[in-house]
Amino acid sequence: MKYKILFSLVATFLFIACEEKNEDVTHELNKNGSIETSVSVEHINDSNDVLVTKHIVWKNNAEFKTINNRDTIPALGIENTEAENEDGDTKNISVKKDYEIFITVK
Repeated sequence: MKYKILFSLVATFLFIACEEKNEDVTHELNKNGSIETSVSVEHINDSNDVLVTKHIVWKNNAEFKTINNRDTIPALGIENTEAENEDGDTKNISVKKDYEIFITVK
């Protein structure tokens, strides 16, 4: 019985110690001195999309400058997928493929 309790305590301790903590995630923007960036893709026609990049520079708790960039990129085409409405009915539809966005910060 003592071994079961000891094993449970050790397993719980190891689980808590190995829990991943991501210190890079923030829930509040430091407007005293930071750059806020958003990236999105807009579909404009069958062959082209637009990559929209917006940077907001914050200094002394005020928006110092906004930088907007719009670049035309090739569309990825169409994919077939299954959609569901509010009633739970499903239907096969064709939608434009979306780009995956990965951001590397150095």
